[in-house]
Amino acid sequence: MSFTDRLSHAWNAFLGRDPTHIGYQNYGPSSYVHPDRPILTGGNDRSIVNSLYNKIAIDVAARPIVHAKVDANGRYIEEVDSSLNKCLKVSANIDQTGRGFIQDAVLTMLDKGHVVLAPIETDFDPKNGSFDIKDMRCGTVIEWFPEHVRIKVYNQKSGQKEEVTVPKSTVAIIENPLYSIMNDRNSILQRLIKKLNILDAIDEQSGAGKLDIIIQLPYIVKSDSRKAQAEARRKDIEKQLTGSKYGIAYTDGTEKITQLNRPVENNIMSQVEYLTSMLYSQLGINSSVFDCSATEQVMLNYINGTVEPILSAITNEMTRKFISQNARTRGQTIMFFEEPFRLMTATNLANIADTLTRNEILSSNELRSLLGFRPVNDPRADELRNKNLNASDQQLENPVMTTNDEGDTNNSESLDQPLSNYK
Repeated sequence: MSFTDRLSHAWNAFLGRDPTHIGYQNYGPSSYVHPDRPILTGGNDRSIVNSLYNKIAIDVAARPIVHAKVDANGRYIEEVDSSLNKCLKVSANIDQTGRGFIQDAVLTMLDKGHVVLAPIETDFDPKNGSFDIKDMRCGTVIEWFPEHVRIKVYNQKSGQKEEVTVPKSTVAIIENPLYSIMNDRNSILQRLIKKLNILDAIDEQSGAGKLDIIIQLPYIVKSDSRKAQAEARRKDIEKQLTGSKYGIAYTDGTEKITQLNRPVENNIMSQVEYLTSMLYSQLGINSSVFDCSATEQVMLNYINGTVEPILSAITNEMTRKFISQNARTRGQTIMFFEEPFRLMTATNLANIADTLTRNEILSSNELRSLLGFRPVNDPRADELRNKNLNASDQQLENPVMTTNDEGDTNNSESLDQPLSNYK
């Protein structure tokens, strides 16, 4: 573009504004906090449970979830170019990315015990059959019916969370697979939350600034006159303490002061530590997971015990509700990639890939599917054969011909084989 074209098409947010709109313009309902952000309840936002929920939600959202097409053996072939896939990978709605949407869903599910993935905008009415989702939001169930649910979900048009009744077949209702551990009334996590709330209350009392002292007067305080005299003496000491720069007061030599704000011995802290260790053991989590010093085996236990059940619950429910029966028969599904080699270095990954293919445990395409790569259109990539050995005579008689970028036709056999093996 020429300089004049660039100048005529250029745009600046602070230039060219309507003078009547320089001041405040009514854009609709406003809020100083994000109204769609999940709010933890039950005291979860004030304890270590908040960090636990957030850690699990981040790790679950870090695993790619895609609308994919699989073959007859359930192996990943390619991604389906659909609006649902764009919601999962790029933008779920105007406020959230695909990863942020999954993190929001997991955080809500861990706190409430369930979450509803509600389609907001679709190409067809969801009640009439198959549909493609263009916009999604996270919500919670307010009321349950036999075939319907009343959910509370954020409405972008009004800027508020509103209640709406929808059929169960049109929304994905995902229950926490760890409900008995985290959300049940007498679960380990709920007992831990109660103990943490008690511990917080004790800490607030100890830091309230009270002296908690008893003044022993040199006379018996039983009559009304003596009580009035004792009350006057108490107020006098309070006045001395509050009016003094360093909080110093004087008393009579016959008076005795007893300090009560000594730490009260209890076993609440030991109970908190015990419940925390029990919770971590049932979830497969170690304290080293939070400080990023966990070993590969510890992370594997955490992923298999906590992350994988949540991911399976999300993908299975989305496949059941958002993928029609006809599409499922054509191989479409919602799947996630476990990324088993995520914690490995490049050197260890190369060694393991060579070991699995050389010992004819996995084919090249199966290994590529585990790594999240598309399979190659080569029959030999589906063979369980040691690629380090020379091919048989039958394989050499029918070599697979490929075309390079320059248009030349080349033999796709390995170039490092002896020339005597080629005919």
